[in-house]
Amino acid sequence: MATRLSIYALFVCFILCALLPQLSADEPKLEPLGINLEGYDYPFPVHYLKLKEQGQDLELAYMDVQPETPNGHTIILMHGKNFCGAYWKRTASDLAAAGFRVVIPDQIGFGKSTKADQIQYSFQMMARHMEQLLDELKIENTAVLGHSMGGMVATRFALDYPNRTEKLILCNPIGLEDWKAKGVPYRSIDAWEASELKKSPAGIRKYQLESYYDGKWKEQYDPWVELLARPTLSPEYPRLAHVNALTYDMIFTQPVCYEFGNLKMPTLLIIGQRDRTALGKDAVSAELKAELGDYPQLGRQTQQAIPGSQLVELEGIGHLPPIEAYEQFFPPLIGFLEDK
Repeated sequence: MATRLSIYALFVCFILCALLPQLSADEPKLEPLGINLEGYDYPFPVHYLKLKEQGQDLELAYMDVQPETPNGHTIILMHGKNFCGAYWKRTASDLAAAGFRVVIPDQIGFGKSTKADQIQYSFQMMARHMEQLLDELKIENTAVLGHSMGGMVATRFALDYPNRTEKLILCNPIGLEDWKAKGVPYRSIDAWEASELKKSPAGIRKYQLESYYDGKWKEQYDPWVELLARPTLSPEYPRLAHVNALTYDMIFTQPVCYEFGNLKMPTLLIIGQRDRTALGKDAVSAELKAELGDYPQLGRQTQQAIPGSQLVELEGIGHLPPIEAYEQFFPPLIGFLEDK
């Protein structure tokens, strides 16, 4: 009997050893990256705008992509919560080819911009920073495209600076509903920070696989997991985790959906219909969870709330149309921008 068990144990060990390289190959080995993405090359030259905010000296990173044949129009591309300006590379290149000047900021707290951990974050602050950036670049007015959290920033900018907003485009923006009013419990900044400190590369990949891509992974998604995951390996990550907690609190407590009716500029909604993003739905009942983040319904409600707005529904697409389905995302965008 002992001999038979030994043989069986050796057989199991052999099988596991044979499978180990295959299993580990699925998990990429990542190198640490600084929380300001030091050493990571953006697709276009990066410039910095010096800001004074709440007694602190800050630097806002941005890219300014100049077209070879200008059409006289500018567009600002605003990134989402889990992203930075780099993921707009293809969009910016094609817009510049069509004659648009393309400005791509990293909001304070994100990407290559200052990780300010001692300020109060607000969408009003971010909108004001965009105004200061336009002033620095001597741009009078602009179209504004916001994705995910960037949709909330773009909405606030359009509300606060309507005379500088030619057109507004919202691509799967968060904030189409007030989660707090719907019954999602408030989560303290400390609780958000504790959650952020538990993040790992494997956990980030799992979240994006389930939440963005419906369990279907493609190589083109890898860079955006790595860019989010590698800073978690930095010794400075606790500071970034605190900043992330502050911006989560901003998103949850500063809804813009009640003001959609005040938007007067031409507005386009591009909504991936598979999206179910909602902040805090991991802390609610199954019944409430099923009601949150219903983007097909939210997109139609928002179109009705914004006077004269247009809605493009992308069937079978999730939270990230510019990455998951660029060929479906870009044509309605450029068509709307070029429409006189």
